[in-house]
Amino acid sequence: MRLRYVIPALLLIPLADAILLVFVAGEIGPVPTVLLVVLTGLIGMLLVRAEGRHTLARIQQKAARGEPPTDELLDGALLIAAGAFLLTPGVVTDAIGFLLTIPPTRYPIRVLLKRYVVVPKLDERTDGFVTGGVWTSGFPDQGDSGVDAGGASSPFDGGDAGPFGGSDADAGPFTDATGGDGPADDDVIDVDPDDYRTKDE
Repeated sequence: MRLRYVIPALLLIPLADAILLVFVAGEIGPVPTVLLVVLTGLIGMLLVRAEGRHTLARIQQKAARGEPPTDELLDGALLIAAGAFLLTPGVVTDAIGFLLTIPPTRYPIRVLLKRYVVVPKLDERTDGFVTGGVWTSGFPDQGDSGVDAGGASSPFDGGDAGPFGGSDADAGPFTDATGGDGPADDDVIDVDPDDYRTKDE
Protein backbone atom coordinates (compact mmCIF):
# COMPACT_ATOMS: atom_id res chain seq x y z
CA MET A 1 0.00 0.00 0.00
CA ARG A 2 1.44 3.33 -0.99
CA LEU A 3 2.00 6.15 1.43
CA ARG A 4 -0.39 8.48 -0.38
CA TYR A 5 -3.24 6.13 0.53
CA VAL A 6 -2.13 5.50 4.11
CA ILE A 7 -1.92 9.15 5.19
CA PRO A 8 -5.49 10.09 4.09
CA ALA A 9 -6.79 6.95 5.80
CA LEU A 10 -5.08 7.91 9.05
CA LEU A 11 -6.49 11.42 8.78
CA LEU A 12 -10.00 10.12 8.20
CA ILE A 13 -9.98 8.01 11.38
CA PRO A 14 -10.05 10.99 13.82
CA LEU A 15 -12.71 12.69 11.70
CA ALA A 16 -14.93 9.59 11.72
CA ASP A 17 -14.24 9.16 15.43
CA ALA A 18 -15.35 12.72 16.23
CA ILE A 19 -18.54 12.37 14.18
CA LEU A 20 -19.38 9.05 15.87
CA LEU A 21 -18.68 10.46 19.34
CA VAL A 22 -21.08 13.33 18.68
CA PHE A 23 -23.73 10.88 17.50
CA VAL A 24 -23.27 8.56 20.52
CA ALA A 25 -23.28 11.48 22.95
CA GLY A 26 -26.55 12.66 21.43
CA GLU A 27 -28.08 9.23 21.96
CA ILE A 28 -26.87 8.22 25.44
CA GLY A 29 -25.56 11.50 26.83
CA PRO A 30 -22.10 13.00 27.34
CA VAL A 31 -21.25 11.32 30.65
CA PRO A 32 -22.09 7.74 29.54
CA THR A 33 -20.13 8.36 26.35
CA VAL A 34 -17.02 9.35 28.28
CA LEU A 35 -17.42 6.35 30.60
CA LEU A 36 -17.81 4.07 27.58
CA VAL A 37 -14.64 5.37 25.99
CA VAL A 38 -12.66 5.02 29.22
CA LEU A 39 -14.03 1.52 29.91
CA THR A 40 -13.26 0.22 26.43
CA GLY A 41 -9.77 1.69 26.66
CA LEU A 42 -9.07 -0.03 29.99
CA ILE A 43 -10.40 -3.39 28.83
CA GLY A 44 -8.43 -3.10 25.62
CA MET A 45 -5.19 -2.33 27.43
CA LEU A 46 -5.66 -5.35 29.70
CA LEU A 47 -6.14 -7.53 26.62
CA VAL A 48 -3.08 -6.02 24.95
CA ARG A 49 -1.03 -6.74 28.07
CA ALA A 50 -2.18 -10.37 28.20
CA GLU A 51 -1.61 -10.93 24.49
CA GLY A 52 1.78 -9.27 24.74
CA ARG A 53 2.89 -11.70 27.44
CA HIS A 54 1.64 -14.64 25.42
CA THR A 55 3.44 -13.38 22.30
CA LEU A 56 6.67 -12.82 24.22
CA ALA A 57 6.51 -16.37 25.57
CA ARG A 58 6.11 -17.75 22.05
CA ILE A 59 9.06 -15.65 20.84
CA GLN A 60 11.24 -17.12 23.60
CA GLN A 61 10.11 -20.66 22.77
CA LYS A 62 10.90 -20.30 19.08
CA ALA A 63 14.24 -18.67 19.84
CA ALA A 64 15.12 -21.60 22.13
CA ARG A 65 14.33 -24.03 19.28
CA GLY A 66 16.36 -21.99 16.82
CA GLU A 67 13.35 -20.98 14.72
CA PRO A 68 12.80 -17.43 13.42
CA PRO A 69 9.82 -15.86 15.26
CA THR A 70 8.50 -14.04 12.21
CA ASP A 71 4.79 -14.27 12.98
CA GLU A 72 5.33 -13.44 16.62
CA LEU A 73 7.27 -10.29 15.77
CA LEU A 74 4.42 -9.20 13.50
CA ASP A 75 1.98 -9.90 16.34
CA GLY A 76 4.10 -7.74 18.62
CA ALA A 77 4.03 -4.88 16.12
CA LEU A 78 0.26 -5.20 15.76
CA LEU A 79 -0.17 -5.20 19.53
CA ILE A 80 1.89 -2.02 19.81
CA ALA A 81 -0.36 -0.41 17.20
CA ALA A 82 -3.41 -1.71 19.07
CA GLY A 83 -2.18 -0.11 22.29
CA ALA A 84 -1.74 3.22 20.50
CA PHE A 85 -5.29 3.04 19.09
CA LEU A 86 -6.77 2.09 22.45
CA LEU A 87 -5.03 4.96 24.23
CA THR A 88 -6.57 7.38 21.76
CA PRO A 89 -10.02 8.52 22.97
CA GLY A 90 -12.72 7.52 20.55
CA VAL A 91 -15.03 4.74 19.48
CA VAL A 92 -13.48 4.04 16.06
CA THR A 93 -9.93 3.91 17.43
CA ASP A 94 -11.06 1.56 20.21
CA ALA A 95 -12.74 -0.69 17.66
CA ILE A 96 -9.54 -0.81 15.56
CA GLY A 97 -7.53 -1.50 18.70
CA PHE A 98 -9.78 -4.45 19.59
CA LEU A 99 -9.46 -5.83 16.04
CA LEU A 100 -5.68 -5.75 16.36
CA THR A 101 -5.73 -7.27 19.85
CA ILE A 102 -8.12 -10.24 19.67
CA PRO A 103 -6.42 -13.28 18.04
CA PRO A 104 -9.36 -14.30 15.75
CA THR A 105 -9.20 -10.91 14.04
CA ARG A 106 -5.48 -10.22 14.47
CA TYR A 107 -4.31 -13.38 12.70
CA PRO A 108 -5.99 -12.58 9.33
CA ILE A 109 -4.62 -9.05 9.52
CA ARG A 110 -1.17 -10.48 10.18
CA VAL A 111 -1.42 -12.82 7.18
CA LEU A 112 -2.47 -9.99 4.86
CA LEU A 113 0.24 -7.70 6.24
CA LYS A 114 2.88 -10.36 5.74
CA ARG A 115 1.77 -11.26 2.22
CA TYR A 116 1.19 -7.82 0.74
CA VAL A 117 3.54 -5.57 2.72
CA VAL A 118 6.38 -7.37 4.51
CA VAL A 119 7.34 -10.03 1.94
CA PRO A 120 7.24 -7.69 -1.11
CA LYS A 121 9.29 -5.09 0.75
CA LEU A 122 11.92 -7.61 1.82
CA ASP A 123 11.93 -9.12 -1.65
CA GLU A 124 12.59 -5.69 -3.12
CA ARG A 125 15.43 -4.99 -0.71
CA THR A 126 17.09 -8.41 -1.21
CA ASP A 127 16.60 -8.68 -5.01
CA GLY A 128 14.30 -11.68 -4.77
CA PHE A 129 16.19 -13.60 -2.09
CA VAL A 130 13.17 -13.88 0.24
CA THR A 131 10.85 -15.57 -2.27
CA GLY A 132 13.66 -17.40 -4.05
CA GLY A 133 13.44 -15.41 -7.27
CA VAL A 134 17.17 -14.75 -7.44
CA TRP A 135 19.46 -15.10 -10.45
CA THR A 136 21.23 -18.42 -9.97
CA SER A 137 23.46 -18.73 -13.07
CA GLY A 138 25.01 -16.58 -15.77
CA PHE A 139 24.54 -12.86 -15.91
CA PRO A 140 21.11 -11.15 -15.61
CA ASP A 141 21.83 -8.84 -18.58
CA GLN A 142 23.11 -11.53 -20.95
CA GLY A 143 21.34 -14.19 -22.93
CA ASP A 144 22.48 -17.61 -24.07
CA SER A 145 24.52 -16.22 -26.97
CA GLY A 146 26.82 -14.32 -24.68
CA VAL A 147 25.66 -10.92 -25.93
CA ASP A 148 24.18 -8.58 -23.38
CA ALA A 149 21.32 -6.13 -23.80
CA GLY A 150 23.60 -3.46 -25.21
CA GLY A 151 24.87 -5.69 -28.01
CA ALA A 152 28.46 -5.87 -26.78
CA SER A 153 30.23 -9.19 -27.10
CA SER A 154 31.56 -11.11 -24.16
CA PRO A 155 35.37 -10.98 -23.82
CA PHE A 156 35.56 -14.78 -24.19
CA ASP A 157 33.01 -15.44 -26.94
CA GLY A 158 35.47 -15.29 -29.83
CA GLY A 159 34.04 -12.06 -31.21
CA ASP A 160 35.89 -9.12 -32.64
CA ALA A 161 35.93 -7.23 -29.36
CA GLY A 162 37.51 -10.02 -27.30
CA PRO A 163 41.24 -10.25 -26.60
CA PHE A 164 41.28 -13.79 -28.06
CA GLY A 165 39.28 -13.01 -31.22
CA GLY A 166 40.53 -14.12 -34.61
CA SER A 167 39.53 -11.28 -36.90
CA ASP A 168 41.80 -8.92 -38.78
CA ALA A 169 40.66 -5.95 -36.74
CA ASP A 170 42.16 -7.15 -33.49
CA ALA A 171 45.84 -7.82 -33.98
CA GLY A 172 46.42 -10.00 -30.97
CA PRO A 173 49.80 -11.09 -29.69
CA PHE A 174 49.50 -14.47 -31.49
CA THR A 175 48.12 -13.30 -34.83
CA ASP A 176 49.86 -11.76 -37.81
CA ALA A 177 48.62 -9.14 -40.16
CA THR A 178 46.99 -11.73 -42.42
CA GLY A 179 45.05 -13.39 -39.63
CA GLY A 180 47.27 -16.48 -39.36
CA ASP A 181 48.31 -18.19 -36.19
CA GLY A 182 52.10 -17.99 -36.75
CA PRO A 183 54.58 -15.48 -38.12
CA ALA A 184 53.93 -13.80 -41.44
CA ASP A 185 54.89 -15.51 -44.69
CA ASP A 186 57.39 -12.80 -45.57
CA ASP A 187 59.30 -13.27 -42.34
CA VAL A 188 62.32 -15.55 -43.21
CA ILE A 189 64.64 -16.64 -40.45
CA ASP A 190 68.25 -16.94 -41.60
CA VAL A 191 70.27 -19.55 -39.72
CA ASP A 192 74.04 -19.76 -40.16
CA PRO A 193 75.21 -23.42 -40.21
CA ASP A 194 78.56 -22.40 -38.74
CA ASP A 195 76.84 -21.48 -35.54
CA TYR A 196 75.93 -25.14 -34.91
CA ARG A 197 79.35 -26.75 -35.61
CA THR A 198 81.00 -28.52 -32.73
CA LYS A 199 84.64 -28.26 -31.71
CA ASP A 200 85.50 -31.67 -33.14
CA GLU A 201 84.47 -30.55 -36.58
